[in-house]
Amino acid sequence: MALTLERALLPFPACTGLWPLAPKALATPYHQIRLPPPYSSGHPPPPATKTAMGLTDEDKMEKSSNPENTNDSQTEISRGLDDLDAGLSAEERAKIERKLLWKLDLKLMPWLSLLYLIAFLDRTNIGNAKIAHLEQDIGVHSTSKYNATLTIFFVSYALFEPICNILLKRLRPSIFLPIIMVLWGLTMIGMGFVRNWSELMAARWFLGMTESGLFPGINYYLSCWYKRSEFGVRAAVFFSAAAISGSFGGLLAAAIQNMNGIGGRPGWSWIFIIEGGITVLVALASFFIVQDFPSEAKFLTPEDRVRVVRRLEEDKQSSAHDESFKTSFLISALKDWKTYCGMLIYMGPLMPLYAFSLFLPTIIQGMKLVPKNDIIKNQLLSVPPYVLAAVMTIVIGFWSDRVNRRGIFNMGCASVGTVGFIMMIASTKPVVQYIGTFLGALGIYPSVSLTIAWVANNVEGVYKRGVVLGLVIGWGNLNGVVSSNVYFAGPRFFAGHATIIGYLVIAMFGGSLLFQTLLSRENKKRLAGERDYLVEGKSQAEIEALGDNRPDFIYTL
Repeated sequence: MALTLERALLPFPACTGLWPLAPKALATPYHQIRLPPPYSSGHPPPPATKTAMGLTDEDKMEKSSNPENTNDSQTEISRGLDDLDAGLSAEERAKIERKLLWKLDLKLMPWLSLLYLIAFLDRTNIGNAKIAHLEQDIGVHSTSKYNATLTIFFVSYALFEPICNILLKRLRPSIFLPIIMVLWGLTMIGMGFVRNWSELMAARWFLGMTESGLFPGINYYLSCWYKRSEFGVRAAVFFSAAAISGSFGGLLAAAIQNMNGIGGRPGWSWIFIIEGGITVLVALASFFIVQDFPSEAKFLTPEDRVRVVRRLEEDKQSSAHDESFKTSFLISALKDWKTYCGMLIYMGPLMPLYAFSLFLPTIIQGMKLVPKNDIIKNQLLSVPPYVLAAVMTIVIGFWSDRVNRRGIFNMGCASVGTVGFIMMIASTKPVVQYIGTFLGALGIYPSVSLTIAWVANNVEGVYKRGVVLGLVIGWGNLNGVVSSNVYFAGPRFFAGHATIIGYLVIAMFGGSLLFQTLLSRENKKRLAGERDYLVEGKSQAEIEALGDNRPDFIYTL
């Protein structure tokens, strides 16, 4: 069956079904190697022969074009581990894998999503507090001072974010994540008692520092549990908590606003105190609920732990193995061109994300859909755009996993978001502007998790992936400094909307197009055998140390 290279790459499977062997022992080119059927550790494999190992060009392209072909993948062997399900039929193995995935999803996803919902709620609730008279009560009488309280969060957040994944790996998720949650929950409670601008600035600095480990940490953590082709929808479900927090935050703020005056404290103060208290309670529970990495997971049987690790090995993920930190991993991350492409793309949705989240209540208030002084109704009008964003983030994440593509969805979201913000600039009709907020949310939120999944899919090595994700996410969040300083000339906010359009078009759309083009070119070279020289004369350990530079590691487009 003749296939073009383009068809072979669209979509390309996350698990290529190739496992590296030292090519000097074989006559077959490295990129054409196929392994013999699985064997247990007590029985030696059949000899490697050209007949057993080789793939014709047509076979290779057929395999590349069919990511759902599980027959070949089920005959792969993972280094150093017995296949506990050897001898079972493909249907029986698939049933066991579905059951295992369901167990992982139920144990990991709901609680981790709750943690991020709380984190995003705590970092953006200052927008709800603003329209509840925070500025007037603490003597902030200029837009620049208020924006500075937003800016300082992103500075500390970005500074501490890159090192957090290393700390997560060393301290264990079940310790690191709850500790930072307790710290930022206490900081949030303290914000409810600030009396002036200086105290609010200090609290926002510590909030950024203590929250900086959660988002990159959990994305890195999830990438150590799931195959690359399964990670996109999980990242989307996890990140949809940000959109849910926007809708939930508006509802909660509207309810808490009714406490205005209780205990002699204003409504905005209670927003911080109550939401901070919730954070501390959830953090304490997390000490007992958050799991560590697959090889240590207490909720899995020993057999299921082996299965999880084997799945990662079959997916060419060295995260299946323990790895000691080396400075070379940091250097490798800094030298990798994919790191900088990821940083370019990720700033595209991140700056609009924070601008949207921090200023949406103010933007809607300026539309005058309801009287400006009706605080509760203005809070509630911010809910529907977030609901749409949450649903579509999951739908697009699921769809992108099914076709194993990321870039095309990023470019589509950027286009939709651009239309939404153009509507807010061009029209003076409140209803048209409000519809624009829906399209804006739809353009921003799905692309955050898509970009994280895309970068994680294409970087191999436990610590290298952690460092790269930290750099990408840290740089993206640093652009929150821009987010907090472009919305100052209301009620139309031309400068703010125009800046968001620039980020969506140049960074998100343009960056995604560039990244996809470069990855596609490299895939073609690897499939053509032009990178086989990298493994010539190398041992098995040296080949594995190449990580995502291995000739059989095919990038996700």
